[in-house]
Amino acid sequence: MQNQSTWVKARNYFFWVIGLLMIGIAIGVGLIVKAPELAPFDLLPAILRGLGVTIQLTVGGAALALVVALIAGIARSSHNRVVQTVTGVYVEVFRGTSVLVQMFWFFFVLPFFGITLTPLQAGILALGLNVGAYGAEVVRGAIQAIDRGQIEASIALNMSPWLRMRRVIIPQATTRMLPPFGNLLIELLKATSLASLITLSDITFQASTLRQTVGRIPEIFGVLLVIYFLLAYPLTLGVRWLESRRQWAA
Repeated sequence: MQNQSTWVKARNYFFWVIGLLMIGIAIGVGLIVKAPELAPFDLLPAILRGLGVTIQLTVGGAALALVVALIAGIARSSHNRVVQTVTGVYVEVFRGTSVLVQMFWFFFVLPFFGITLTPLQAGILALGLNVGAYGAEVVRGAIQAIDRGQIEASIALNMSPWLRMRRVIIPQATTRMLPPFGNLLIELLKATSLASLITLSDITFQASTLRQTVGRIPEIFGVLLVIYFLLAYPLTLGVRWLESRRQWAA
């Protein structure tokens, strides 16, 4: 009964997330096609022109951060001192410096070394590597929290280190990773606003441009605040659904 109840809850979360996304897309398209006249909703079409860039930054940065976090987190748990040192330097550098400075570095400094990135590429790279550094510590902590008896049992079954990691450690560590990963995903979404400073026309850039042309500062940034919340909340529900589904699957 408990497993059935958990599955029902996970299914409900899934439908809520899909439903909110569909409603959001429909409202966004409707606002862009036919601009409302009532304030402050008349500001929405101009701000939502940057929604596509914000979503690209979030999806691209999250995908890169997930891959980097898993690789660096597993490497941080390695017994090889060289691997530990290299990944440790990466984690400390990217956690210890500003993501805005990292964006500037990738976009403005790399061309001096013959590497030119588009604003979108620089934004995704900076966000992915920065959040990936935090995620690596989440992965490392989750791996180290696995009960030692589980690892010893897999060794007794003559599993190779890679098979042990794939079949025993990672599946159990995933449940511990999900809540902090959800927080990092929300932080990444909010950090996409910094990409407006490297000429990307995201929703924050559009709001800043609108401020310079029409004023109405409280309305513009109030609408922007609501938009970020509406983008972040489905992500929160999605992570909760994954947590419930993982518990049911276990």
